[in-house]
Amino acid sequence: MTASDLPTPDYAYNLKLLGYSDQGGRPDGVQLMVNKGHAIIGHMFSDGFSVVDVRDPRNPKPVHYEPAASNTWNIHLQSHEDLLLVINARNMFAAPEFQDEKQYYTGKIGEKVGTVDAQAAPKRDWTAGMSVYDISNPAAPKRIGFMDVEGGGIHRLWYVGGRWAYASVLLDGFTDYIFVTIDMADPANPKEAGRYWLPGMNSAAGEVPEENAARAGLHHAIVHGDTAYGAWRDAGMVIMDVKDRTNPELIVHRNWSPPFGGGTHNCLPLPDRDLLVVADEAVLDNCADGIKHIWLFDIREPSNPVSISTVPIPSDADYVNKGAHFGPHNIHENRPDSLVSDQLIFATQQNAGVRVYDISNEYQPNEVAAFVPPAPARLMDGRLNRPQVIQTCDVWVSKDGIVYASDYNAGLYILEYEG
Repeated sequence: MTASDLPTPDYAYNLKLLGYSDQGGRPDGVQLMVNKGHAIIGHMFSDGFSVVDVRDPRNPKPVHYEPAASNTWNIHLQSHEDLLLVINARNMFAAPEFQDEKQYYTGKIGEKVGTVDAQAAPKRDWTAGMSVYDISNPAAPKRIGFMDVEGGGIHRLWYVGGRWAYASVLLDGFTDYIFVTIDMADPANPKEAGRYWLPGMNSAAGEVPEENAARAGLHHAIVHGDTAYGAWRDAGMVIMDVKDRTNPELIVHRNWSPPFGGGTHNCLPLPDRDLLVVADEAVLDNCADGIKHIWLFDIREPSNPVSISTVPIPSDADYVNKGAHFGPHNIHENRPDSLVSDQLIFATQQNAGVRVYDISNEYQPNEVAAFVPPAPARLMDGRLNRPQVIQTCDVWVSKDGIVYASDYNAGLYILEYEG
């Protein structure tokens, strides 16, 4: 694709468009990883995942599509060296009860899926667990292992090599996704090692929730050393001690919803600066769930995290009324095989595209780059009344500043940071 053939952004500065791919005709993307010059992208609506050769970022080439099992999501994945871990869960957005997306983001998801009461749980017609692939050749993933779970499945993973992986899992008997540690000593035979959940989530044990959060479930945790930083949606932030991987323990739980709108999605530690970057996901159209923020916390005292600032809200257009979701979805998570920075935060703001923030002054973050793609050529999202508006979803940044961004409908954008 020549420069003249590239899509024209709606707005951009300090992020230069290098390349674009419709991912082999499956332009819907959720989480993405880049491994040995190949972007691996989980699909929201096409099911399965795709691999795009991005060794030449100006000429990306789709090279592989791996279909999902029937009625199953593979939306999130993690790669490190020669291993790829892929979630398997019920395809929520294909289910009749979640065609109104508000139903997915509110209430106890286990009750809605029917997995809270294990005795009365519906017959499972999806695959639930974690697939393990050998990606020594990333253009040809080879499945080598699987870990089955009983329930709705795994939502998201954290794995950066070594013995341990971490997952958010909707298990039979629980109201929502909980934290699970996974022993990867034998990648062909991963095994659950330990669990942590907030009090009240274990319905099968007769627990009653202590708080009335609209959606109290773990999105995922990022683990640094022996500490796991969990984003617990409308129940806020849960920091856990995982020194004993078989018995995670609570360090602190903080929630700011209400008065703020919840949806906590990422908790990224910046250990050299004793900071934690926390993103609250915007989950409803036209900010029906309120304006969401990316927060900076001071965590010098781990048991008492203190919010000290938020990043600027994009204001170059009327994004609230543009349609679809406006506000944070994901942030670049400083994986060891990617750019690791405690000065720059790369974030997706859904209908406001990709934004880059300079947090060298943690009390006064500044936006230093932006890229807003044009409207998607077509909708992959088949749910009712979805607007044809970009929803920039995930962002991954290489050590040399090449930025990869996915979208629910609009394909893979490859950018160069010029700030």
